[in-house]
Amino acid sequence: MMTTLYPLTLFFDGACPICRLEMDRLRERDGLRRLVFTDIATPGFDPSPWGVTLADMQALIHAARPDGSLAVGVEALHLAYSAVGLGHWTVAGTLPGLRPLASRAYALFASRRYATSALLMPWITRITARRALRRTQACHDAAGSCGITPRNPAPPERTAS
Repeated sequence: MMTTLYPLTLFFDGACPICRLEMDRLRERDGLRRLVFTDIATPGFDPSPWGVTLADMQALIHAARPDGSLAVGVEALHLAYSAVGLGHWTVAGTLPGLRPLASRAYALFASRRYATSALLMPWITRITARRALRRTQACHDAAGSCGITPRNPAPPERTAS
């Protein structure tokens, strides 16, 4: 079984709606802050410190362990899902007999992610809107439970001495 220490840095394609949606889902579940999210579609992103090209990172998701070693594709996804307690969803893809099939299936999806995103855009839009509404309600219902901190918090009240 693959192991890693955290934090695990995920390099994802922020220009891909499905990729963004899934990274948002992982971010929401990452209560222990084990994951760091890096959008490779950000202008100026440089993959050279990891010894790969941007084309490599665009072809398959990559994740950097704290020691600098990279996990790619299904392995990277399994480590990310495991970090948030969902490793059971991806463990089948790590089994010796199923790993090649899972890797091919993921590579096929990754190569067609923009077309798939376009096809699923109405669904993606509904999910994104529901998540935004839940976050807004959480902020309104219980101050501080939404994870959003104000940019300019009020200064602490002073007591007269």
